Amino acid sequence: MQSFFQRNRVLFLHLSFWCVYLSFFIYQISSKRHGQDPNWNRVWASVMLQITFAASIAYFNYFYTLPRFLIQKKIWKYLLEFLIPFAILMTFRIVSEEFLEDGWTKKDGYFYSSRFIIQIIAINLFIVIFVGMLRFAVDWFELEAKKKEIENEKLTAELMFLKAQINPHFLFNTLNNLYYLAFTQSPNTTEVIAKLSQMMRYMIYDSNHAKVPLNKEIEYMQSYISLEKLRLNNEIPLEFVVSGDCDNVMIVPLILITFLENAFKHGVSNNNSESWIKVKINVTNKVLIYTVENSKIKTTLSGEKSGIGLQNANRRLALSYSGNYDLEVTDKNGTYMVELKINLR
Repeated sequence: MQSFFQRNRVLFLHLSFWCVYLSFFIYQISSKRHGQDPNWNRVWASVMLQITFAASIAYFNYFYTLPRFLIQKKIWKYLLEFLIPFAILMTFRIVSEEFLEDGWTKKDGYFYSSRFIIQIIAINLFIVIFVGMLRFAVDWFELEAKKKEIENEKLTAELMFLKAQINPHFLFNTLNNLYYLAFTQSPNTTEVIAKLSQMMRYMIYDSNHAKVPLNKEIEYMQSYISLEKLRLNNEIPLEFVVSGDCDNVMIVPLILITFLENAFKHGVSNNNSESWIKVKINVTNKVLIYTVENSKIKTTLSGEKSGIGLQNANRRLALSYSGNYDLEVTDKNGTYMVELKINLR
């Protein structure tokens, strides 16, 4: 029902105006004249006469002269195109009212007075102006809706672009891992390929939705951790804790993995016995608290680009959870920690 009113809000706006005006006009002309009760046949005839002429000139301006003016921007041409039909219609309107009231006998001088003529012209001119203002209001709403639609399309395209960047970034890291395992002839190579296949299935199919169950995202992260453990031969202390109510909670896909990847990329070395990672996920009242803490190794591979994944994650958070997330990064001697809070309601 709400969508029906939204689709036809312009029509309902016009109908509301005419209902209010009709009620006022009927009340005005049905008032007692000279202490006599109104003649309802004449009242309804007068109502139909006024509505017909008022609607004719108002929508002639609404659909023809005003749109032409908005395109051509020529005020004098607009006034000429509007005033001539307006004068003709008002002349017929006044003459018709005079005939309806006393058959042009001029028994009631009011309908032949300047006051009556000015009143008719003023009322109809007011209706024309008001209906014309509805045109400007409708155009403004449509313009705002179009701007919002364009903005949403732009943000959606940007989100899709940022999300598409995750796959090459992940594949680059995983292929490096596979190269290392193959080079060292590790027996874990086939298991890593199987894990990679499972993760790619999630990235290609499940993550195409705007949001996914948090449990699915956690499973994906656990697969990634298993892959990294195989590469590191389970020699690096790793703590991964999930607590709280993670059921029936949805999250933007692949939004958490970047921080975990970053911890392995910059905080773990397979020849450093002091490397470690701690990951915690807690959900309370649909508020996610995600912390990733890792050791810091002093050197990284020369020529390797860093920070792209984090910039990507920050931008996706800003687009998907604007005003509903808080990201804190703590960089101390030997320790790097990220704490992310997201309101998932």
